[in-house]
Amino acid sequence: MPLNSPLSIQQLYDDNLAALQLGWVAGLAGGERLIFGDAASAADQVGHLNLIHPGRIQVFGTQEIAYLKRISESTLTSQTRELVGAQPPAFIFAQSLEPHPFFIKICNELNIPLLSTPLQAAQVIDYLRVYLSKKLALRITMHGVFMDVLGVGVLITGESGLGKSELGLELISRNHGLVADDAVEFLRVAPHMIEGRCPTLLQNLLEVRGLGLLDIKTIFGETAVRRKMRLKLIVHLVRRKTLEENYERLPLHQQTQDVLGLPIRKVIIPVEAGRNLAVLLEAAVRNTILQMRGINTLADFMERQQQAMGDE
Repeated sequence: MPLNSPLSIQQLYDDNLAALQLGWVAGLAGGERLIFGDAASAADQVGHLNLIHPGRIQVFGTQEIAYLKRISESTLTSQTRELVGAQPPAFIFAQSLEPHPFFIKICNELNIPLLSTPLQAAQVIDYLRVYLSKKLALRITMHGVFMDVLGVGVLITGESGLGKSELGLELISRNHGLVADDAVEFLRVAPHMIEGRCPTLLQNLLEVRGLGLLDIKTIFGETAVRRKMRLKLIVHLVRRKTLEENYERLPLHQQTQDVLGLPIRKVIIPVEAGRNLAVLLEAAVRNTILQMRGINTLADFMERQQQAMGDE
């Protein structure tokens, strides 16, 4: 099942303390307040002062402070109470601007973290949106070999014993890159983007039957490994019998597999003696690249066939 853990303000503070030069002004007891959401809604988790976005980290810049200075004390009090009633995870005052004493008081009373930074508000918002998109991303671990083939992120899956790792090794010898073997971590880092990477424990390693663990980076060099790739294609290896029983020889519609809510192109390749799987996989990747450019070979063939029948 996809995992999506909320993020605490304390963790946000610790992770970005140096980069944003953060200070903790008030609401010291509110470090466990949580930010919920996912990568697709990261832009809605942080922004300028706006009362119509409950649950958002509110960033105050020069314009917000100038507005607060123009209004009366009674208006300031009522609007501040309305703002904290929207349950913001935290407030951030940019450009080292001084919060109003009433603001500090209510943050301490309600344990709402009040942070400060010397950076400009727009810079803080842009930085935190990228940070939150990674931290709040839906994630899942899948079994397979994840490769960079011709610049396309390809996940090789299939039953145990079909030679996924051996295929990965042959692809590496053909100047393609390894991202992860066995366990691959996938994160939905944007509405239409899934990124795959290798768990720290398994980085650069490939397990091949009979050879054991191979350090691909040491054997083939730094160019043989990748830190991360966008998932674009799943190549599923099956036995010939399985293919005949469960799959069409020429599927009329493009096959896909759902990963973290997104349809990912899928190709089924039967495994049997004498077939060069590396060449077949490379051909599948090249065909996928054509499809992404709007070129569909099967559709073109069917149109050509219909035209030939009409001519007859």
